[in-house]
Amino acid sequence: MAQLKRMPAYTPAQLMVAAAAREIADGEVVFVGMRLPLLGFLLAKSAHAPDAVGVYELGVVRDDVAPEAILTMGDLPNLYRSLWLADTADVMGLLQNGSVDVSFIGGAQIDRFGNLNTSYIGGATAPETRLPGSGGACDLACLARRHIIIMAHERRRFVPRVDYITSPGYGNGPGWRRAVGLPRGGPAAVITTLGIFRFEQSTCEMVLASVHPGVTVDEVQANTGWPLRVSSGIEQTPAPALQELDAITRFDPQGYWTG
Repeated sequence: MAQLKRMPAYTPAQLMVAAAAREIADGEVVFVGMRLPLLGFLLAKSAHAPDAVGVYELGVVRDDVAPEAILTMGDLPNLYRSLWLADTADVMGLLQNGSVDVSFIGGAQIDRFGNLNTSYIGGATAPETRLPGSGGACDLACLARRHIIIMAHERRRFVPRVDYITSPGYGNGPGWRRAVGLPRGGPAAVITTLGIFRFEQSTCEMVLASVHPGVTVDEVQANTGWPLRVSSGIEQTPAPALQELDAITRFDPQGYWTG
């Protein structure tokens, strides 16, 4: 009797890290970010993109993986023998001159055009809740050649229109970015706890491209505040391979971000 092949066990966060890593091509300059994007970059470097270069907001640029596991971009192993150890103003200059190929950001709210809100729930004039604000997220959304959004998928977060645009996606549709003077970029993918979205070129709207293992399209719709657009070729998100899980465990041995 043939022995059934057992699939490796993984957490939802590990699946999202693997999905984030697959968005990075070899040789690209990546504005890394924190938490899951940080691990996604390290995984990409160790797997299929050894020549990718990591740019960290505090002023660090690395072309290799830190010699020890790190929890944040400011941990000492990430500074050791970095390619460039500067400050935030310097690495933001890389954004301004178009050197950053891809960046990673998240938000409290997102709408169907990929606009993100990290400023006010309820709007700016009479907010119900004040959020942390932009930090460097608006710069990343405006000036990177493309950006990837990573966030939890909940109906209260996936809204028909964000209460405030902190980090622009495609505004109100085709042509908006050019009309407001943004020279390049826009969101390319949204990686959530339920699936992965891409953006349709003609409408600039999010389209569900894949669902994670065990998730249904109906479940994604139930957690999305507008009528879901689904790709005609919708797929299942590939589960992390054993080699990917081994690398993620090496980079996050205590499961601080992915446990």
